[in-house]
Amino acid sequence: MKLLSIQIPRWLIHSEPWRFVGFTSSIVGLLCYALSTSFNFLFGKRNLLKMVIYIVFSFIICLATFFANVWQHSASLRFRAHMAFLVLTVTSVYSFFFDKAVNGKPDVFSLVLCAAFAIMSLSLSRQIHCGFEVDLLYFFLGVLIIQLMKIKLLLGTIGVCFSYFLVILRSSLDFQPENDDLQLEDQEAIAIRVDSQQSNNDSQLAACIEALRNRNSDLIQIILEQVKEENKDQKSLTDAEEEEQIPVVSYDIKIDSLLAETMIDLHKIAQQTAVAGEFGEEFIKVYASCRREFLEESLMNLGLKKLSTDEVHSMSWENQRDMAERWIKACNVCLKILFAGERRLCERVFSGFLAAANLSFMDISGETGTWLLDFADAVATAKPAPGRLFMILDMFEALRDMIPEFESLFPDQLRNEADTVWKRLGEAIWRNFMELGDVIRHQTPEMVSSSNIHHLTRYFMNYLLLACDSRQTLEQVFNEHMHLLKEYPELEPDGRFGSSSSLSMKTVIDWTMEMFECNLEAKSKTFEDLALSHVFLMNNGHYMIQKAENSELGILLGDDWFQKQSEKIKQYHVGYLSSSWDKVFEILKLDGSNDSVQTQPNVAAKEMKKKLKMFNMQFENICRVQSSWYVEEKIREDIMIVLVKTLLPAYGCFIRRFQSVPKLGKNAKKYVKYGVEDIETKLNDLLRGVTASSRRQQ
Repeated sequence: MKLLSIQIPRWLIHSEPWRFVGFTSSIVGLLCYALSTSFNFLFGKRNLLKMVIYIVFSFIICLATFFANVWQHSASLRFRAHMAFLVLTVTSVYSFFFDKAVNGKPDVFSLVLCAAFAIMSLSLSRQIHCGFEVDLLYFFLGVLIIQLMKIKLLLGTIGVCFSYFLVILRSSLDFQPENDDLQLEDQEAIAIRVDSQQSNNDSQLAACIEALRNRNSDLIQIILEQVKEENKDQKSLTDAEEEEQIPVVSYDIKIDSLLAETMIDLHKIAQQTAVAGEFGEEFIKVYASCRREFLEESLMNLGLKKLSTDEVHSMSWENQRDMAERWIKACNVCLKILFAGERRLCERVFSGFLAAANLSFMDISGETGTWLLDFADAVATAKPAPGRLFMILDMFEALRDMIPEFESLFPDQLRNEADTVWKRLGEAIWRNFMELGDVIRHQTPEMVSSSNIHHLTRYFMNYLLLACDSRQTLEQVFNEHMHLLKEYPELEPDGRFGSSSSLSMKTVIDWTMEMFECNLEAKSKTFEDLALSHVFLMNNGHYMIQKAENSELGILLGDDWFQKQSEKIKQYHVGYLSSSWDKVFEILKLDGSNDSVQTQPNVAAKEMKKKLKMFNMQFENICRVQSSWYVEEKIREDIMIVLVKTLLPAYGCFIRRFQSVPKLGKNAKKYVKYGVEDIETKLNDLLRGVTASSRRQQ
């Protein structure tokens, strides 16, 4: 008797007996409905066609009830949603027409069919979890109570009691205690139960695992679509919105809610195996293996693959940068969706078994978490190069934002590893940024052939502008890793960095800028033409001012830097005029020539013709050479203003004096090759980067 009192509850919590209960009750209910008066009210008198259709429909219902626990494991969420909607619609329509057609008292068949369908719904709730089975139970219990009350008001009490019994039975079966009455079983009863329950648990576990595997591809597709939508939203943001947005991506996917039904079944199996004394490593191993497959397939679909440290170090820069971008996305998906979801799944499956839940979660996610950190560590330990800075900055900031998730999800070992890798990324940021200064300092000035803005000037200024966008992060890194200064003694001969306990971004930028300006000066000395050297420095200095204006970089450099740069450009301007045009102005000087014209007209004519010839030759040489030089438009305008105000008046005065020489007389015009307007036209072709002839062809 004692054994029977224990076995009955055990028998009720299994889904297998409920298959037969549901199948039997569905047959009884459908048969009673065919015999009830409500059938005639709704469908009219019976005939052969109606009965054939009804029999086919009844056969489908009975078959679906009997095999419900099979098809529910392979049904997608979308199918289940449609099924729930179909049941809701059918019951609503039936209730409407039933209330409209049936006004009299119901017969016995109607009462029996409601009770039978209620029991069938209860059996479905023990086998599947599609969401409609409980509502169906409540619907038929409600109809039963109403029909009993139509016969006699007090008979509604019977319906209420029957309904209460079924509802409480379902509730108690859903929350069966873990070790109830175990102490009452004797050794013989346990031995009898273990074999049969073990076989049943194995089959249920296999079915659940298969259901999980079938759902994996659907879940991965959902995740990929969510990631795609996030990327689309990111691309649609304006620049202002991007500056204000939170850098960490927030995904709205709950894996545990998408697998809720299967998790309930797995939790029941876990409870049963624990009661049977067989809960342990085998159950965890089977479950964890299935979930690891899901994680690995998810990462593969996100474009991430396992790479060794050597493989990461040997990757090309483009491939490493591409992999780093995928790593950031994969980390966000793992921490926000996958790992968090697996943690909640483990807590549900192993509810009441905290140690088993932790063990299972680490078995599932620990290896993937370590692998993600290993990739970041490999990037951090690669050989420093200035171009790698921004990739590492992105990874550093991404991992910094994910540290709280590591701390909440993983035990001390992995969370400590995440913190260690994050610090190594910080050290890598320091080394890669300082490498820029090292490269500039040790670069051998190459021969420069053009006055255009040097490609390294463009790279350097854009580099600093991007770096200043991450000013707060860089200052944090600089201050946290000041101890690394001892590795670069050659980069700070004046000891400026070691003079205080903190290191500001401005100090580092000023030092880097000074070295680059020295590098430009060294490049300018490779020009054979001194004037071209000044043009080169003017162009590059002006470009640096333009790029720094109205930016975070300009704020860091300060007004003093802008003032110094402007003064330098003025000096280069003066240097250009002096090296290019001083000889021309010297030729056009006419001091003391009046006496020569009056006393020695032949000598004066000869001297003036010589000067004019020298001017023409010098001027034509400058025009020929400097027509191909390029100067920034603003600087060129300033140069032209000076030349127009100085050269044209000087040349005009010289020509007038030339024409006044008596010996030259009316023949003076044949010696004058250029008028004042011709000189101005020739000046207009200078410093545009193309020759006058090519400009005319254009």
